[in-house]
Amino acid sequence: MSKRLWPILLLIAAPVLLGALAYSFIPPVPPFLFNVDLGILAFVFGATIRDIGLLLFIFGVIVSLLLVLVYVLNRQRERQTHQLLENAFREAEQGRRRFLRRLDHEIKNPLTGLQAALVNLRETRSGEDRERAAQNADRAVQRLSRLLADLRKLSELEERPLERLPVDISQLLQEMIDAACSVPAHEGRQINLTITHVPWPLPVFTGDRDLLGLAVYNLIENALKFTSRNDTVEVRGFEDGRAIVIEVADSGQGIPSEELSKIFEELYRGSNARGAEGSGLGLALVNRIVALHGGQISVRSSQGRTRGTVFTMRLPV
Repeated sequence: MSKRLWPILLLIAAPVLLGALAYSFIPPVPPFLFNVDLGILAFVFGATIRDIGLLLFIFGVIVSLLLVLVYVLNRQRERQTHQLLENAFREAEQGRRRFLRRLDHEIKNPLTGLQAALVNLRETRSGEDRERAAQNADRAVQRLSRLLADLRKLSELEERPLERLPVDISQLLQEMIDAACSVPAHEGRQINLTITHVPWPLPVFTGDRDLLGLAVYNLIENALKFTSRNDTVEVRGFEDGRAIVIEVADSGQGIPSEELSKIFEELYRGSNARGAEGSGLGLALVNRIVALHGGQISVRSSQGRTRGTVFTMRLPV
């Protein structure tokens, strides 16, 4: 038996031992201890004194039982807490390993493409082939640069102080739409913006404007990336009394239901994102930025007859 357990057992047994000793050594007192002229008062007092040892013993048993119950409950709580900590550490370790595997995969692909492009540059003699190899090398370098830049942004979120300044959400949404449409790859795309103004306009939100802009831009860019020119992208902003709600919706190919719970994980790339440009960190950045502002991000998607995806960002008013 551990040394730590002895004091606890002694503490639990002490009330019973004291009660037993009291019951053994305090003699019974006759109820008629005083003269008859004291009457009923002497009877009551004498009867009480007579059984005090028994009462102490019963009280000691009750206290000991309560101490046993408290000890058992504390031990059970300690085991549950220990189990929760073990599960948290196990999940964190599994998440770290998943992240490293995905990071290895994300780095390995552009590095392999870069190596192949360099070999082609050295061995080919055709000017056209050399130009193609140079373009492949450039794409691989750009992909690595995007990955490192997003990793740096994600790490800086844990260190940089969060600004708390008034943000006009309507203006922010319009600016991010203009920025996304100015990218050559998104040329010709149409994004519809809807902001509610009745019965009142969107309230001013207090937060970090740069980070909120990054989150909105990533959602819009994600919608444009997985839609074609014939698809529709809508950005909607409204207020429901408790939060400012920003929705980015598209009529693209949708996300498989079994992947919806994973898309906010770092470096996770769904089945429809493989081969697409990106670092796999865009939605993880959105999730972290929204959480830093006390908000929530959710997604619903369909690949059925009415296909499409809606990301919903809720910022508390």
